[in-house]
Amino acid sequence: MFKWFLSHQWKELTRSNFWQKSLIINIIIGFFMLIMFSYLVLLGLFIDEILTELYPTGDIFTIFNGGLLYYLGADLFVRFFLYSLPVINVESYLHLPIKKSKILSFILLKSTLNIFNVLPFLVLIPFALKVVKVDYSVTLAISWLVLMLIVILNNSFLLHYLKRRFIDKPVYMGIFALLMATIIVLDKFHVFSLSDYSSSLFNFLAFNPIYIVIPITILGLVYGINYSYLRSRMTLEDINAKKLKKVDSLSRVKYLDSFGELGEMILLELKLVWRNKRSRSIIMMSPMFLLYGLLFYPNEDMSSLGFLIFVGVFMTGGIMFNYGQYMLSWESNYFDGIIASNIDFQKHFRAKYIMIISTVIISYILTIPYVYFGTNVLLINTATFLFNLGFLSMLLMYFSSSSRKRMDMAKSSAFNYQGMGASNWIMILPFFLLPIVIWLPFKFLGLSEWGIGAIGFIGIVSLIFHKSLMKIVIKRFEKKKHLIAEGFRES
Repeated sequence: MFKWFLSHQWKELTRSNFWQKSLIINIIIGFFMLIMFSYLVLLGLFIDEILTELYPTGDIFTIFNGGLLYYLGADLFVRFFLYSLPVINVESYLHLPIKKSKILSFILLKSTLNIFNVLPFLVLIPFALKVVKVDYSVTLAISWLVLMLIVILNNSFLLHYLKRRFIDKPVYMGIFALLMATIIVLDKFHVFSLSDYSSSLFNFLAFNPIYIVIPITILGLVYGINYSYLRSRMTLEDINAKKLKKVDSLSRVKYLDSFGELGEMILLELKLVWRNKRSRSIIMMSPMFLLYGLLFYPNEDMSSLGFLIFVGVFMTGGIMFNYGQYMLSWESNYFDGIIASNIDFQKHFRAKYIMIISTVIISYILTIPYVYFGTNVLLINTATFLFNLGFLSMLLMYFSSSSRKRMDMAKSSAFNYQGMGASNWIMILPFFLLPIVIWLPFKFLGLSEWGIGAIGFIGIVSLIFHKSLMKIVIKRFEKKKHLIAEGFRES
């Protein structure tokens, strides 16, 4: 029976339009994937040297184990927004003489073969061979890798249950992220050390393999909870009810009505983002950019002004970039209707502009507490905020206004490059490098602070002339809108 399921899944995969991309895009995607895999392997090979430099007197294996609970928490958070739950078209099988238990077992076992379960072992296996095997024994290296496999599968099945239960309540994952950030801060200031508990737990399980039965038991329980939850909802009535059930809290937002037609367009944009899986997963994942400061600001080795400018652009503009680069692709399914309707494109693009700058303003406000790490951090973030608000927002809209790549909004964003064209890759360069290019001449002249001021000044000037810049964006769109529509129909 499993062979039959696998045959159907293989046909679905090979016939997918994913493989119909242009050869250049496939090569680019493959190249970046190869780089990512190579970096992870290199990290596994050299992480012992990194940890030795950071903790000269500590035991590398113990220190590595001390970070595992943090990794599992981050993995849970990232998977919630990026990972697509394994599914098959259940309705096609329920009317056939097939036991539901076999269908459910296939769905759950299929979930173990996903990239989030594979990627960690690109780090774990080299680390086990280079450190655990050499410093301890082959037996310990093998038992530790088996333990890691069980723990990662535990995390995977736990995520499946949580996502199915709370897919429409991402606020719970926001609370979880806030809790993890609080624990990191407490650990940093030696108030509460989760890393100590993590190292003690995994050291104990690794050196006492008999107790591996504990995580195996937990794995069985989590698997059983998933199985029971799916079994209780595996009827045609429940499946159809889910399809018909719509919760539209955005319709109750009345404040935007006061802005007239512009307010209606902004509300439609919000509904577009929130009601579709692809856009919602991209936006909900974006706030992770705001936590990067906790990784970099406490590290004195990363305190150069150039690096702080890069981090400032990343944190205050990351959400803007994730939203703005797809602003037309998200409408690709009904783009012909948009250009055929009597729509004021001035207001249409202004609604998108307001959405873009709103994300920048919110991001900047949330980065203000980083002033704890120094007033220079606040000044740099303010300059990059103004640069994102005035200049990069318009540059982003200019490039995005000619996007011709169709996007399937029903699919998750995890390792999904549909809708990304050459312009999306080109936008990455000015987005991250241009502020540093502006700052570098001032640095060479010994006027680094003036360089930061220049970044903010360019943002202010661009903001003052945003209406003129918007006209350039709209003129470009008007010139290419029929080519864009043609691209959406073909891709």
